[in-house]
Amino acid sequence: MRSAHEPDGASPAREREAGRRAFVKMLTAGAAAALAAACEPASARRRGRESATMSTDPIETTDRPARMPVVFAGHGSPMNVIEDNEWSRGFSALGGLVPRPSAILAISAHWFVDGTFLTANPAPRTIHDFSGFPPALYEIDYPAPTRVDLAARVRTLLGEARAGLREDWGLDHGTWSVLRWMYPAADVPVIQLSLDRRLAASGHLALARSLAPLREEGVLIMGSGNVVHNLRDAFGRMRGGDTSTPAWAQRFDEAVKEALLARDAARLTSLVPDTDDGRLAHPSPDHWLPLLYAFGATDASDAVRFPTEGFDLGSISMRNAVFG
Repeated sequence: MRSAHEPDGASPAREREAGRRAFVKMLTAGAAAALAAACEPASARRRGRESATMSTDPIETTDRPARMPVVFAGHGSPMNVIEDNEWSRGFSALGGLVPRPSAILAISAHWFVDGTFLTANPAPRTIHDFSGFPPALYEIDYPAPTRVDLAARVRTLLGEARAGLREDWGLDHGTWSVLRWMYPAADVPVIQLSLDRRLAASGHLALARSLAPLREEGVLIMGSGNVVHNLRDAFGRMRGGDTSTPAWAQRFDEAVKEALLARDAARLTSLVPDTDDGRLAHPSPDHWLPLLYAFGATDASDAVRFPTEGFDLGSISMRNAVFG
């Protein structure tokens, strides 16, 4: 297995170019539909088996910080997993900006389905939910352990009538592409929480607020998406040789930053899809909603900082945020 910190010895430049071409190919060949299908396999319409023996009490750990921060990562292209660039270095830096967690609850843009679910499979698989990329990406395995007891605990916090446990999902690239840089040894337990595409922004924010007690239990809550994510615009600019950032993307990214700094929940939840810039920034809300989960798990005592800012391919904001 090739390390994420080492370039592909065969031809790193060729693989980087192949990865960029794969982005264009995905768009022109209807990749959005392919990715949506990958994010919801046929088995995704059934609920996973639930264990009646799981404890739902607060997780007891030792040597944990008094209160964990919350992280939002702008994960961008899967190519960031095998490229040494400012974005991958930003993911590495995140690992040093937070105390080592007892476990991680990840909310990824790439588990966008009908319903709220938690992974409860004892050995979560590494999901390569993309196509047309260099072989090095498909060789990557991120064998992080899981915490089935944590999945049960989170379900209790969310409400058992609102959330289910699933054994047919694993860790998609929205999660492992970031964690492979933050915790390359894959030795921190990870579970994922799905995004219910039927909920309004206010519904997602309400679910996020119920997750806050996990921070007192040594759990790192990590949302993974992008503050601006318009692939059609990004690929169009790349094909035309213009990867400058459009004004609407800059305005939206700055509006989000201001809303987070001001802790303006009303403004934050109204930006998508109620503003022109918001509709351009997020033709689909999947990469937007993880930010609401990160924000919703915090409170007024949590200062926010942005260790990474900037745009990739013109219309993909790579902003990272750390709360607390």
